Amino acid sequence: MNKTLAAALAFVLGVGISVRADVVHAEFRPGQREAVAKWVGEHMDGLVDVCKHIHANPELSRYEEKTAALVAEHLRKYGYDVTTNVGGHGVVGVLRNGTGPTVLVRGDMDALPITEETGLDYASRVRATLPDGTVTGVMHACGHDVHTTTLLGTAGVLSTIRDQWRGTVVLVAQPAEESGGGAERMIQDGLFERFPRPGFCLSLHVSHEMPAGQVGYHSGWAAANVDAVDITIYGRGGHGARPNDTVDPIVTAAYVITQLQTLVSRRVDPTKPAVVTVGAIHGGSRHNVIPNEVTMKLTVRSYQEDVRRQLLDGIRQITTDVCTSFGCPRPPKVDIREGLPACYNDPDLTAAAVDVFRDVFGADNVVERPAGMGGEDFGMFARHLEKPGLQISLGSVARERYEASLQPGAEPLPSLHSSKYAVDLRPSLQTGVTAMSTLTLSLLNAAE
Repeated sequence: MNKTLAAALAFVLGVGISVRADVVHAEFRPGQREAVAKWVGEHMDGLVDVCKHIHANPELSRYEEKTAALVAEHLRKYGYDVTTNVGGHGVVGVLRNGTGPTVLVRGDMDALPITEETGLDYASRVRATLPDGTVTGVMHACGHDVHTTTLLGTAGVLSTIRDQWRGTVVLVAQPAEESGGGAERMIQDGLFERFPRPGFCLSLHVSHEMPAGQVGYHSGWAAANVDAVDITIYGRGGHGARPNDTVDPIVTAAYVITQLQTLVSRRVDPTKPAVVTVGAIHGGSRHNVIPNEVTMKLTVRSYQEDVRRQLLDGIRQITTDVCTSFGCPRPPKVDIREGLPACYNDPDLTAAAVDVFRDVFGADNVVERPAGMGGEDFGMFARHLEKPGLQISLGSVARERYEASLQPGAEPLPSLHSSKYAVDLRPSLQTGVTAMSTLTLSLLNAAE
């Protein structure tokens, strides 16, 4: 055990918890801290083995059948009421333990279509065929193997010490986070009608920018609205040597792209984050042929709903007006698919969690993280319920490797979604299970 983890467990054993009064006010009851440390210490070898198994056997979004079965088996072993196939391969485990608060803890299960290049002895060798016929490797390159295992570890802690807390725990193993829609499908399948409605929603996500043993937080907007836009611009094709006889959709598309940049630079309030990226553009097939049409694919990111509307409405307006000015024979097709909503970390719940984590791990191992423009559908749970939600960050990089990456001229660490991203399993899981267990307990100990 390294010094950081030893210090963390010492905090769990010896420090009382006092969290922000406007959310909860709780002290760990006698024996709880010792019980958390004892369970984590005794079961870490088993959790590492489980995580290695999940890592070596990843499943793509909406195909998480075997992972879901493993989760269900463990939750039943811990005494949870288990329901499978919720919104796809989603698993819900409920542990009712008398009158008290209800807390939801979520872990996501799906992997990515990436061929692993970590060199780990438990690296994935799984191959899958995508809908377009492409054969690809499959990899837990975003840490969902760690998220799922942390959920199981938290389940074990809370079950073992159920004589020391009161309330209800709802554990959610979610499918299809990477492809989007997993949380929404679980909600549509009655997640909050068929099962107890929580007063708090919790989750964590690994970070490649933090060493194992650290916990990160961000209060407020933490992940962005993620929307997709498909645009088709219609021209009138012809010979490349006689552009005057055509309406060139490639030139028109170029003007659309440059004008779209003014949405962020000249229309959106500069204090509000916004991103418009054209990720793909396709048109034409030969050097000397002007095509009839051009297609473009955009990703659009924002936090606030007013900015979201401003960007999406602006894309449609700019594209239509540019096509009109270029004399296109028909209006453009602009298909907007509103995707994931922004993830919001409730400030009061965040402050309460920071107090807990500082006591448990020490202030040096609890760090504030910047918000990002990536997507995360966990935010749908709290938004749907209109209850506080919080996703924390979990350091995952071996400390010596992290410190080496800070030296001048060092190569950057492999990021999430990289084929070379590898988690330092033992300290990451130990910190993750301790963090989720102690935070959940602090909420269960308090009156809603």
